[in-house]
Amino acid sequence: MNSTLRLAIPLAAMVLLSPLAAAQTPSAQTSAAAPAPAAPSFSPSQRREIEGIVKSYLVAHPEVLQEATDALDKQQKQADAAKARETIKKDNATLFDSPHQVVLGNPQGNETVVEFFDYNCAFCKRALPDMLTLLKTNPNLKFVLKEFPVLGPGSVEAAHVAVAARMQDPTGKKYIEFHQKLLGGRGPADKARALAVAKEVGFDMPRLEKDMNSDEVKTTIDEDMKLADALGVSGTPTYVVGDQVVVGAVGLDELKATLKAKAE
Repeated sequence: MNSTLRLAIPLAAMVLLSPLAAAQTPSAQTSAAAPAPAAPSFSPSQRREIEGIVKSYLVAHPEVLQEATDALDKQQKQADAAKARETIKKDNATLFDSPHQVVLGNPQGNETVVEFFDYNCAFCKRALPDMLTLLKTNPNLKFVLKEFPVLGPGSVEAAHVAVAARMQDPTGKKYIEFHQKLLGGRGPADKARALAVAKEVGFDMPRLEKDMNSDEVKTTIDEDMKLADALGVSGTPTYVVGDQVVVGAVGLDELKATLKAKAE
C-alpha cells in the first residue's frame, strides 16, 4: 500500500473537520494573546468529494482503523503504566509495608509481590497455585495480599472475615491455610462459608466475630480499595512487582520472569 496515500487520507479528514473543531475549542474563542490562524473552508461540493475519498479509502483499507485502534491502545497502556509508577513511588510504604496487610513467605525478603484479589474471583482461584509455588520455591519472597472485594456482597463479607482472621495470626501461618481453603474451595464465598472455614482452621471464633466489626477491618479494606483505585486496578488478580503492575492470571512463568527482571 502506498504509504503517502495512507498518511494523506487521514490528514485530509483532519483538515476537513478542522473548521468544526476550531469552532468548538474555547481557547480559540477566548484567547486574545495570539489569535488562531483562520481555518480552511470548503465549499459543499469540496466537502462531499473529500468525504467520499475518505470513506472509499477506509472501506477499501479497514486495517487502517485497526492500526489506529492499536496505536491508541498502546498509548493508553503507556499512560496507565506511567500513572501506576508514580502511584507506586508515592504510596510505596502503604503498598509494600502497611501494618494492615497480610504478609506471606519471608517478611524480610528482598523480592516482593503484591496481589489484589477477590475471594469470588475465578481467575484468582486459578492463580492460587502460582502463589503457593512461588512461596515454596523462593525463600527470599515476600508475598503481600490486598483485599479487593468487588464481586458482590459475598466478597465483602468474606473480606471482613479474612481481615479478622489476619488480626489473630500476624505470622500468617494459620491465615495461609484459611486463604487456601476459602479461595480454593467450590461455591461462592460469603460470610457463612468464610466463618465455616475459619472454624475448621482453628481460629478463636468469638474473637473473630467481634473483630469483624472493628475499626481495623474497615481501615484495612478502605486502604486497599483506595490503593487499587489510585493504581487503576479494575479487575483481579492484579499484581504489583517493583514499579510494574501485572494484570490478570498471567501464570507462574510470567510472574517468575517479572521477578527476575526486577532483580536484575
